[in-house]
Amino acid sequence: MAEFKDAHSPLYDTYARAPLAFERGEGVWLVTGEGRRYMDFAAGIAVNSLGHAHPHLVAALTEQANKLWHLSNLYEIPGQRRLAERLTEATFADRAFFTNSGAEALECAIKTARRYHYVDGAPERYRILTFEGAFHGRTLATIAAGGQAKYLEGFGPKAPGFDQLPFGDHEALKQAAAEPDVAAILIEPIQGEGGVRSVPPQCLKGLRDLCDEHGILLIYDEVQTGIGRTGRLYAYEHSGAAPDIMASAKGIGGGFPMGVCLATEAAARGMTPGTHGSTYGGNPLAMAVGNAVLDVVLGEGFLTHVQDVALLLKQSLASLADRYPDVVGEVRGQGLLIGLKAKVPNVQLVAAMRDEGLLAAPAGDNVVRLLPPLIVTVDEVHEAMSRIEAAVAGLSLAGQRKSA
Repeated sequence: MAEFKDAHSPLYDTYARAPLAFERGEGVWLVTGEGRRYMDFAAGIAVNSLGHAHPHLVAALTEQANKLWHLSNLYEIPGQRRLAERLTEATFADRAFFTNSGAEALECAIKTARRYHYVDGAPERYRILTFEGAFHGRTLATIAAGGQAKYLEGFGPKAPGFDQLPFGDHEALKQAAAEPDVAAILIEPIQGEGGVRSVPPQCLKGLRDLCDEHGILLIYDEVQTGIGRTGRLYAYEHSGAAPDIMASAKGIGGGFPMGVCLATEAAARGMTPGTHGSTYGGNPLAMAVGNAVLDVVLGEGFLTHVQDVALLLKQSLASLADRYPDVVGEVRGQGLLIGLKAKVPNVQLVAAMRDEGLLAAPAGDNVVRLLPPLIVTVDEVHEAMSRIEAAVAGLSLAGQRKSA
């Protein structure tokens, strides 16, 4: 494998990059400048929901690029209204605010929740309850919401107003929710970065009841789980426990940077003119692509396809765990958000897969994430499994004994 190195790069040294540079993409495939093809089962970390160079997305972006790129929100942007109407029609929400990223969507969600209580005459209600292992973004507020020491270190005092609770500790949650200064509970239906840890449907229903009991808002972070990733448009639909506010990004732009904060009419009532804004959020280019993504994802049979190929992939991976228990301990997740709990260092398994021409992403709790584009076919799942098995077998003690 040809290595890609640049010891004198002017870029911030904040990424531990793999020694690869890609020139183009086709569906689930990425191609290097030397012509080597890789199956992209990371999908830009759940961003490239429709794969690379999807013709409908390319056409929508190209058409819009030849018309108008940017206006700012000083003027009407028709694509915004259309996308907001489609999202609110398909979800719990009544209102939408468009952003450029998931972190910005979370910032809007946090501000919306605090502002709700402020206009309700309870400005003291500003604290947000979150959960250990969560990841909500890289801004000062969202790293405080996530509460992970590795992301907080060196950036000064932690932004106040966020309380982390143990994942799955119902008693601690009940006690914390009863405090008079709590504004909202913020949770990922499935922790992605935290190790593909799912919140059971009954727990999400319990959260909904708890919020209603104490007059606090329920916020879902569906940045990674949304737009068909779990086999439904949004993961909360599996439980039937709708939030008051939700942050969405990644897959909604299919590779174009965009996000959205969705909310009920009641939850958004404090977000009046001048309370929040974004220079680029909701720009015509992003809206054209976002609408094109929904054209496909909301199309007849698409989410059924996601469910079908996800079942095949999970069953195949479960068989792999049975045969190589010294490498793979558990298969987690829902839909095409799948985690392999590794028995070897997860970065070692990711590297072994990469050597076999398949790209995956590490996560917390020593998990390897598989996040293929939602357009992945049955044949491509079979091809991916042959590469994943080759990587796992190469790391297996049994495999090492056979080759000795």
